[in-house]
Amino acid sequence: SDLRQMLATKSVENIQFLPFLTTDANNLSWLGYGCLKGDGTVITVNAIGASLQTLYSVVYLYYSPAKVGQGPGVMGRMGGTLTLTSPCCPSQRPVLLQVLLLLAVVVTGYGYFTILVDAGMRLTHLGLFCSIFTITMYLSPLADLAKVVRSKSTRCLSFPLTVTTLVAASSWTLYGLQLHDPYITV
Repeated sequence: SDLRQMLATKSVENIQFLPFLTTDANNLSWLGYGCLKGDGTVITVNAIGASLQTLYSVVYLYYSPAKVGQGPGVMGRMGGTLTLTSPCCPSQRPVLLQVLLLLAVVVTGYGYFTILVDAGMRLTHLGLFCSIFTITMYLSPLADLAKVVRSKSTRCLSFPLTVTTLVAASSWTLYGLQLHDPYITV
């Protein structure tokens, strides 16, 4: 796994940060949906998922490169505190921008779903948002499909990840059908 690789090599080389961040945002969105709906299964699964993705993100930030020849990344150099005024190198800026973008999306979403949307429509709007976000997340790896077809090689695809994703998606679809919840079904 990526976490095991980061811990073993004390490096984030060849590991992208965006999947950790988007999966965390997805888990937090579904956690909010589960809380609004009062669904213990959705709450439990997504609370665990959000906790794990947050852990992965913290480990990533800890081992992300600061400056060539220096030790741990931004969080490691500052005793675990991430500050935006730190003298980060340019390679660190995209990660910080992604974190800031996610925070802006979360704050905007929170404002939208708590202030602007009628309480009766909140669950519907959040369910639709979660479904669209999840579909987008699952479709994004299809960009690699063109590479697979062109090269006629599946080396860039992770078989265990593909099988796990299929099993998880199938499980959520069956659970959504059982509850007659179109958002979980999708």
